[in-house]
Amino acid sequence: MEAIYQVTTQKSFDDAVLAVQTNTQVNGFRVLHTHDVQATLAEKDFQREPLKIIEVCNAKYAHTALMIDITVSLLMPCRINVYREAEKTVISTVKPKALVTMFNNEDLKDFANDVEEVLLKIIDDSV
Repeated sequence: MEAIYQVTTQKSFDDAVLAVQTNTQVNGFRVLHTHDVQATLAEKDFQREPLKIIEVCNAKYAHTALMIDITVSLLMPCRINVYREAEKTVISTVKPKALVTMFNNEDLKDFANDVEEVLLKIIDDSV
């Protein structure tokens, strides 16, 4: 199983970021924070192509995950990246089903499947 899900979009970087933020809300999640990595690194004179890390969360899923295994909090919130590479705009995330393999807890597998389904829909709807 591939741990990373990524798609390329014809949208501009800014339009892809806006699409992810909009589709996050449409799909019942909330944007907690958007990290502008390019701007942060530029403050220290490091140059790179645009990269934003969008932290997303759904309170019901978060509560359920924490009830199953508190250490899942190490993986929270979910992140969706939008970046430019080789003149292309890419949207990506780590698949929750791949992440929960780190835990020895069968209850997390079905849960991760549900979360992954929504995250991938957010991305696919943003292309």
